[in-house]
Amino acid sequence: MSSGRASPASSVGGISGAGGGGATRERKQSNPLSQFRSTHSLRASSVSSSSTLKPSSSSAGLGGGRSRARLGGLGGNQRGKDRYSDAPEEDDRSVAGAGGTPGMGGRGESDGEFDEGWIGGLGEEEEVVALLGGERDKTSRSPKPPPKTSGNWFAFLLPAAASTKSRTIPLNPSRSSASANSSHYPANQVRNQKYNVASFLPIVLYEQFKFFFNLYFLLVALSQFVPALRIGFLATYVVPLAFVLLVTIGKEAFDDYKRYLRDSAANSTRYSVLSPLPSTPNSHHAASEAEEGNTPLSSVPSSKLRVGDLVFLEKNERVPADILLLRTSDPSGSCFVRTDQLDGETDWKLRIAVERTQALRSDHELLKVGGEVYADPPTKDIHTFVGTITLKRLPGAGAGQEEEEEGEGEAIPVEPLTAENMLWANTVLAAGSCVGMVVYTGTETRAVMNTSVPGTKTGLLDLEINRLAKILCAVTFALSVILVALNGFRGQWYIYVFRFLILFSSIIPISLRVNLDMGKTVYAHQIMTDAEIPGTIVRTSTLPEELGRIEYLLSDKTGTLTQNEMELKKLHLGTMSYAVDSMDEVAHQLATALGVPTPAEAKEAGRGPNTLATGVALATRGRRDMSSRVKDIVLALALCHNVTPAVDDDGSITYQASSPDEVAIVRWTESVGLVLSARDRTSITLTTTAGQTLSFDVLEVFPFTSESKRMGIVIRDRQTGEITFYQKGADVVMARIVAYNDWLEEECGNMAREGLRTLVVARKRLGEEVWKEFEEAHREARVSLGDRNELVAKVVAEYLEKDLELLGVTGVEDKLQEDVKMTIELLRNAQIKIWMLTGDKIETATCIAISTKLVGRGQYIHQIAK
Repeated sequence: MSSGRASPASSVGGISGAGGGGATRERKQSNPLSQFRSTHSLRASSVSSSSTLKPSSSSAGLGGGRSRARLGGLGGNQRGKDRYSDAPEEDDRSVAGAGGTPGMGGRGESDGEFDEGWIGGLGEEEEVVALLGGERDKTSRSPKPPPKTSGNWFAFLLPAAASTKSRTIPLNPSRSSASANSSHYPANQVRNQKYNVASFLPIVLYEQFKFFFNLYFLLVALSQFVPALRIGFLATYVVPLAFVLLVTIGKEAFDDYKRYLRDSAANSTRYSVLSPLPSTPNSHHAASEAEEGNTPLSSVPSSKLRVGDLVFLEKNERVPADILLLRTSDPSGSCFVRTDQLDGETDWKLRIAVERTQALRSDHELLKVGGEVYADPPTKDIHTFVGTITLKRLPGAGAGQEEEEEGEGEAIPVEPLTAENMLWANTVLAAGSCVGMVVYTGTETRAVMNTSVPGTKTGLLDLEINRLAKILCAVTFALSVILVALNGFRGQWYIYVFRFLILFSSIIPISLRVNLDMGKTVYAHQIMTDAEIPGTIVRTSTLPEELGRIEYLLSDKTGTLTQNEMELKKLHLGTMSYAVDSMDEVAHQLATALGVPTPAEAKEAGRGPNTLATGVALATRGRRDMSSRVKDIVLALALCHNVTPAVDDDGSITYQASSPDEVAIVRWTESVGLVLSARDRTSITLTTTAGQTLSFDVLEVFPFTSESKRMGIVIRDRQTGEITFYQKGADVVMARIVAYNDWLEEECGNMAREGLRTLVVARKRLGEEVWKEFEEAHREARVSLGDRNELVAKVVAEYLEKDLELLGVTGVEDKLQEDVKMTIELLRNAQIKIWMLTGDKIETATCIAISTKLVGRGQYIHQIAK
């Protein structure tokens, strides 16, 4: 979640840390960009402008052959048409023209309304791989129609499988090739319905009669059609069972109808797509207007988005598919997204646009770019993406110039793509606007692949009633046998056994099932209309009573038990420790090292001589070395982060970051006299209290991940030219990276026992030669397509993460939620067992558990650790 995450999974009595695991997978790829895997090939390879790879002929489908699965109803939906609304046909992409306003239909806050999952038809899993930039193969064959599926009647009821092949997507292909390419991928449709017209009755009846309770009454009702077993009126047995089935079928139909409405709203949500202007006699006027910045946009429903489309998104719009970020409204090429509906985390995530496309003058120029994007097969991992982008034609370069460059043997530059360049489906753009290219749609998006197929849920109460019905049936059968035995088993005694069994069937009350179903419907309605929990959606009404039977409650710590609002409380330098009440001393030490007045002194009228006197006085006390050490760690904290300052309308500065830990640390550096005044992808500017500006170039950033548990940055001081690698992270990983010391583990334990989140800060000075060697090896590792993350990590560990100079440790406090103590105490009094899941150290988890009353006063804490 944050760059300050510490320590691996822990377990403390009622406290359990969640751990994660990764799986290594072997990729078998046929990739036209393999010539760019090394730096030597980047410099020496020559790409023929007319080279074309034939489409792969292998594909996967249902029943062995290539087939297109049909979902939702009996009719086919091969063109991806929205089944639920009056969405236009494929030819209905009305061009808004120059200056057209983007569609606003996709706007929506993170309210979880359309977050159930996405399902689309299975397209042919064929790949058409063509290297652009030269003459197109005029004799290229059109894709073969898929063969007919053989006799599996239920094939269209099965969920579509995601492709297992990598893909190469051309940028701005011709209309015919774009249609052929998009037909290989699933439609971008949302489908959360459990049933369709053909499957509704069979599945619902099976789900009802698989329980012995309903099956028993069905057999009793059918027995009345046998004259020898008929007792009383037929309606007395058939009508109650029919009423129960009608109530259940009606409830299931109503629930599925509500899902249908939500799917319809999601599929018909309109998005703005960049589209080339049509050729008309006045097209040169429109083209000139587009050059001035008015990008032609067409409004397209979400279900009609195809792989390769350029989608324009605005603030608070939900991302409709997995999209590669090409341009943002921020000049630095960054944007923030909310991923709470994808991974449950409330922190904003930073995303970076492709550097070369971000450098274009306007969004319209994206329509003139030629090239291709290579992407790995779709996977479930939202933290990993392996791909490359190759731009062969940029606006302003003529065709003749391109041919001349290629003739000279110059390699076409390839940029690596990572998860930082991707906007996953079901996330929300938090600020600004952006343009991206659709890479994965429908069932191949990360959101769908992490969503299970909706099934019928059964509550514990239903299972208990079903078990009691079996017991009562056994009792009535035994009673029937006893009565026949008392009569001496005379005549057709077995018929008398069944007649007694039918007579005793009233012992099992069929009305109980009716009352349960009606009660569940009322409970669901009351939950949805409860004024104290507005906006609650009951997605299934078959088990609302289970809320009253909860025994175990699993709770996250950060953002659930705590407010996720951080404040730096402690700073330890090894030989000196600063708490909240001594932060003024840190400001004095920093001012001494920088030769500027402190924030408090800057507000006073008299400055200059007093400040110098203070500096001399501190120096005479032998604190010059301590001032330098304070400056080093404050400067490291002010530089090693992903925080971006934003100036509000009133002139105040607010900080945007994906982690509240980083915002808290940057605010603390501001309070001690070092302000982050500007930040983009290539530079950081700091300002002191005296107005002095410190400028740095950002050479490389290594973002925080849950696996690495650390974050690093390489900067160059513009004044001195010195290159420095700063890194901060959890003590468990930083202890192996920093030089030997005898105080780190002890002090981290002390801070953890105070309930503080620890963060270790270190640095390493780099020479120019070492940096060039690292840059060369790092570029080669980033462009590689196989095991890219492992290669990059190996290069970073070899050149940078070795014998770092330990600067200090910070302790950050996360404030508790309001009334959290009272709430947990009420839950514990209700005999609910509460588990807190956290990745912090055992000592920190223990402190939070005690402060939130998760652990009682006289309760002993057992610690189980590796």
